[in-house]
Amino acid sequence: MAGSSAEHAPDYRSVLSISDEAARVRALNEHLSTRSYVQGFSLSQADVDAFRQLSGPPADAQLFHVARWFRHVAAILGSPRAPAPPCGLQASRGRRTQPPWSPPAGSEPCQLRLYNSLTRRKDVFVPQDGRRVTWYCCGPTVYDASHMGHARSYISFDILRRVLRDYFKFDVFYCMNITDIDDKIIKRARQNYLFEQYREKQPQAVQLLEDVHAALQPFSAKLRETSDPDKRQMLERLERAVRLAAEPLEEPARRGLAGEELDGRVQVLLEEAKDLLSDWLDSMHGSEVSDNSIFSKLPKFWEAEFHKDMEALNVLPPDVLTRVSEYVPEIVDFVRKIVDNGYGYVSNGSVYFDTVKFANSEGHCYGKLVPEAVGDQKALQEGEGDLSVSAERLSEKRSPSDFALWKASKPGEPSWPCPWGKGRPGWHIECSAMAGTLLGASMDLHGGGFDLRFPHHDNELAQSEAYFENDCWVRYFLHTGHLTIAGCKMSKSLKNFITIKDALKKHSARQLRLAFLMHSWKDALDYSANTMESALQYEKLLNEFFLNVKDLLRAPVEVAGQFEKWEDKETELNKSFYDKKAAVHEALCDNVDTRTVLEEMRALVGQCNHYMAARKAARRRPNRALLESVARYLTHMLKIFGAIEEESSLGFPVGGPGTSLNLEPTVMPYLQVLSEFREGVRRVAREHRVPEVLQLSDALRDDILPELGVRFEDHEGLPTVVKLVDRDTLLREREEKKRVTSPRPRAPLPPVCL
Repeated sequence: MAGSSAEHAPDYRSVLSISDEAARVRALNEHLSTRSYVQGFSLSQADVDAFRQLSGPPADAQLFHVARWFRHVAAILGSPRAPAPPCGLQASRGRRTQPPWSPPAGSEPCQLRLYNSLTRRKDVFVPQDGRRVTWYCCGPTVYDASHMGHARSYISFDILRRVLRDYFKFDVFYCMNITDIDDKIIKRARQNYLFEQYREKQPQAVQLLEDVHAALQPFSAKLRETSDPDKRQMLERLERAVRLAAEPLEEPARRGLAGEELDGRVQVLLEEAKDLLSDWLDSMHGSEVSDNSIFSKLPKFWEAEFHKDMEALNVLPPDVLTRVSEYVPEIVDFVRKIVDNGYGYVSNGSVYFDTVKFANSEGHCYGKLVPEAVGDQKALQEGEGDLSVSAERLSEKRSPSDFALWKASKPGEPSWPCPWGKGRPGWHIECSAMAGTLLGASMDLHGGGFDLRFPHHDNELAQSEAYFENDCWVRYFLHTGHLTIAGCKMSKSLKNFITIKDALKKHSARQLRLAFLMHSWKDALDYSANTMESALQYEKLLNEFFLNVKDLLRAPVEVAGQFEKWEDKETELNKSFYDKKAAVHEALCDNVDTRTVLEEMRALVGQCNHYMAARKAARRRPNRALLESVARYLTHMLKIFGAIEEESSLGFPVGGPGTSLNLEPTVMPYLQVLSEFREGVRRVAREHRVPEVLQLSDALRDDILPELGVRFEDHEGLPTVVKLVDRDTLLREREEKKRVTSPRPRAPLPPVCL
């Protein structure tokens, strides 16, 4: 220490007696100018008293000593006054304190909102159990081939599921059912069985014609009674096709002719009249079919086909799959408890749900989803099934709105033992029992097609809440929009549908998914040539961008050269990149609005293409790191949407789904060598003026490599761009180029009048 405070303590009494603070500070500065200052010098009480009289450090630079001592005392004892504005004087070399810090205000984060059919609005999505989400989805009734209507629902739900799981990071437990006991299945299984038996008998022309004419009588009566214009048109087409197929048989059969040509005509008529004969045979002999295996064979076959179709569409399999045939005991228990709770009643071996009793009970409501449809007898009867609507069955109900929980089996129907006699489950109870068994008294999400809202889902809600005695069996109901085909209603019963297998013959699974992504999952979607053309163009735009970025990244560069100085164009593009990512997030929070997401992604690609074109025009290479970041982000989003199913760090993989070979890194080194060799040959040919060699190099580019799925793009003054592209795409491009560049035939000259 340089000394003690006692040895050097100034006489502060005269200083403190000065009333004017400014004069007092100047006098204090004169005292301190003669006093030695050493960091850590001990303080006396006089020091403390003197500086407690000051309101803050002086702003005058001449009062240097007072300012230093004021800060010294404040650092040791804490400031005796409120913090003063920063002083421009040199800071004290004594101990300092950090200035106060406050966090940035930030912005309110977006919340995920989903369109909830229970409220008919977008509700904030809040799972009941933290990040865990329970989800039940109504699966297909497997009695025929899966069609694009199925694709509409299951691709849309697959996209929603992937977004919740992979983007919002929810832990999704996804349960789906297979309906393998149903009126449609029973009727179709009987008809197929009876028709195959009939075909095996190899009916002769005379017998077949007689049976077809017999079958046409009830069919024509049904046609006359049909008021629905779409259904009537379908029946008329069927009748016309059968009559046209029967005409060539009439005359030969009357004359008793035979031969291969006649046999061929018999087979044509059998095929055209299959539906008509099947229905006729079922009306006469359906009640004689009693083997349960006949009713299980059909759904097993079509369920297997359904799973193949879903795999081909890259739809994730459910976490758990339930089949009605495997849950009959649970369904019986479910029905029994509903009856015990007072909401069901037994009538003639069947069990019905008492909608009036339920609706009038405290805490319950019937028709939550579509209250305006309650009492719609046409919809209710369609929900009961073709085999369950009869005057006898209708008379068993207390109210016309009541629906079957359990149906007493009639001859020609499968049956299972239960407390009420042999029978089978009603359609609506199946989902309630299976979902309730696995997901409990309340689930987060329930999904299905728009047409299932009433009566199926309304009845599900009623019977499940009757079973659990609650009012919250489903928190959020999601319904996918209708699918139309070129503007027309799609219906299996109207035979106006396109199977998934047929659709995949024309377009890839990715193209179908992009078409769905370009529309809202809850709105109607028209499957048409225009819709698919938009998807094809979008895929092409993205693929070209990915190919250009890949080519840029393949160019050799030193490690340090990967990090180039950013100029205004890079800064501008990067800002736009982050703006687009924010817009994508906002759109996904808004009911998973993939349509807006794809538009934002399209705009981002357009900006990147503009940036690359400007750099190319200036003979400068674009910034690798920035474009790679954009391309990897777009790849990541497409993976989340399921539009890229294979492992790929950047862009669409080459080789197609299911191939184990990663084609691009395997063949690209060889193609790069070929490209460089070709450039060298072209350079020599130009120098020595050998046009034949230049023609050969052009033929390699235009005719040979496209057959192998390889595109060479020549750019003046820049290296050739090498791209791996789908072979069919390249061949279509080549034909289009030839069509555009080929000379048009000259129009004939008008006659000259002399």
